[in-house]
This record gives sequence, C-alpha cells and structure tokens, in this order.
Amino acid sequence: MSRRKKPINHTGIPQHKIEATVRCLMPDILAFYESEEGQREFAEWKQRREVDGQEDNRG
Repeated sequence: MSRRKKPINHTGIPQHKIEATVRCLMPDILAFYESEEGQREFAEWKQRREVDGQEDNRG
C-alpha cells in the first residue's frame, strides 16, 4: 500500500489554489519540454550547469 505524501506548503497560499494553478500550467510546461525547441533549450541548460559546476570545482 502506498500512501500519497502530504505536500509541504509554507507559503500561506491555500493548497487548493496551488493545485489549481499547477493543473492550468502543467500541460503547457510538458508540451514545451516535449517539443524540439524545449529539448534543445533543456540540453543547453544542462550543458551550462555542467560548465558552471566545473568552474566552481576549480576554485
């Protein structure tokens, strides 16, 4: 039996309003990241993070 984790909300915004907003935005976010443009931008973002992480390790 798996139990659903209770969300942690310390914003003062009612949970039902957060969930309603997410239900509106999530389809567009998913569509973007599934698109060719979204895939390309995500790959570029990951590459920038790797470069930034390597620079941080150098000191």
